[in-house]
Amino acid sequence: MAKKDPFSSLRILEFRWFLAMRLSIVLAWSMQFVLIEWEVYRLTKDPLSLGLIGLMEIIPAIGMALFAGHIVDQNEKKGLLIKCFSGLALISILFCVFVHPHFIDTFSTHTILFGFYTLVFMGGIIRAFLIPSVFSLLGLIIPKKEQPNAATWSSSTWQVAAVIGPALAGFSIGWVGVFWSLVFVVFCVLLALFMLFQIEKKPIVNPKIGEPILKSLKEGISFVWHSKPILNAISLDMFAVLFGGAVALLPIFAQDILKVGSEGFGILRAAPAIGGLLTMLLATSIPLHQKAGKKLLLAVFGFGICIIVFGVSTYFWLSVIALFLSGVTDGISVVIRQTILQIYTPDQMRGRVSSVNSIFVGSSNELGAFESGLASKIMGVVPAVVFGGMMTIGIVGITAIASPQFRALDIEKDLEEN
Repeated sequence: MAKKDPFSSLRILEFRWFLAMRLSIVLAWSMQFVLIEWEVYRLTKDPLSLGLIGLMEIIPAIGMALFAGHIVDQNEKKGLLIKCFSGLALISILFCVFVHPHFIDTFSTHTILFGFYTLVFMGGIIRAFLIPSVFSLLGLIIPKKEQPNAATWSSSTWQVAAVIGPALAGFSIGWVGVFWSLVFVVFCVLLALFMLFQIEKKPIVNPKIGEPILKSLKEGISFVWHSKPILNAISLDMFAVLFGGAVALLPIFAQDILKVGSEGFGILRAAPAIGGLLTMLLATSIPLHQKAGKKLLLAVFGFGICIIVFGVSTYFWLSVIALFLSGVTDGISVVIRQTILQIYTPDQMRGRVSSVNSIFVGSSNELGAFESGLASKIMGVVPAVVFGGMMTIGIVGITAIASPQFRALDIEKDLEEN
């Protein structure tokens, strides 16, 4: 059997622009979230206030998700993304205003927090349209035979940006401060918009243009419900991210538990970034889509173990190692799940399926942040993190026992058969 080319999808010019665009926008998004977390906790010293950031984003993201999926499937994707990126740029500029020293000295903490939460809420609305638009555009750029390879590169790029962004934010707080860090976020959003313009408009492949919205949404939900590979993958990842959201509490660990300040905070954030980068380098050569079900279960199980170790650790470098391994295992999980979604989703339903996925998984980061903040308020920071890791392991066990078909899932065999 001929050796597969790990760079085959990268030979497509538009896909390279797509990856650069995705790297830039996810880097900006993830940096901004951490910068606002840091500033909110600095102002309030209240872990619940951190959780409220996630809640303010998840409410519109979930509430608008299914409607957004219908809109995406009915419209041209590049035009929608241009509107989304423009909205994100405006929000990032307003964040710069709210963290400017003059603004902070002039207005009360209550007013500043209200502004933060309002902007996060607006970003959640945009996110509801952004995620399915990006997912749908990828399917239109890449031929079917190249989609497993493209999905690996795309999800790995997302993973690396999602973990490098927070790490960079952590370091930049100490280097240049929150204000100039957010200025860099604005630059990244505008750079992503420039890269988007290098991609040609794609045709609308949905044959049911003008279909009533309720019928369209019912069709999308029904497809996900009856597609067991997709349903199991997104359900497993949702609960893992929901209960394993320890990273939302890193400002508390850095400032109050490990007492390592902004520089230590940057290192803690960088640890999963390095793990995610390692995953990216290896995922294109290691066939993760072979025996994908078992590998996904093992990856999420390992992620839960890492969260528990991080929670109980009182040693800085042990905490760093635990977060590094959490980045590796989470990266494997992301790559496999995104490959499952790309392979088993028809082109005409990508917007709706991605929206359902965003309800299950895409918003669970923010809901996990709220759960972690609330649990910390009730039972304390360390017990909340350990509880989350134990729940993650429990979900893996339930999934493995309840779904033997998912354990046997092998994307490689399915592609060969079809």
